[in-house]
Amino acid sequence: MGFVKEFKEFAMKGNVMDMAVGVIIGGAFGKIVSSLVDDVIMPVISLATGGVDFTNKYAVMGDIPAGVANNYAALKEAGVSMFAYGAFIQNVIDFLIIALCIFLMIKGMNKLMKKKEEAPADPEPSAEEKLLTEIRDLLKKD
Repeated sequence: MGFVKEFKEFAMKGNVMDMAVGVIIGGAFGKIVSSLVDDVIMPVISLATGGVDFTNKYAVMGDIPAGVANNYAALKEAGVSMFAYGAFIQNVIDFLIIALCIFLMIKGMNKLMKKKEEAPADPEPSAEEKLLTEIRDLLKKD
């Protein structure tokens, strides 16, 4: 019974729950960034490069089986060995955007934390103020 209790305490700690929330949000954030790259950035890059579609850039390594169309989706479905450099370029762009977003978030959080640390604490009351406070408190007791 000790193992189950210990595991329950571990699983319910704040750090584990925060990590779980972070993983879930990170997964959703990854989908947003992938959509940004696939649907916004890559079409612009394709337009700038004269209509090149990076997602379908590949080099076949070996023979193409009979009856299989020479396009990325059909070759991948048929299990043909390919060097899919277009997908790699797209994943590198995904990574760079995610890394930039995380960098900007951490930079912003560090800036906020620095402002919190720099916030002046209440100044220590002077000797006169302490004495007056004591007198006031004594008068309130009566």
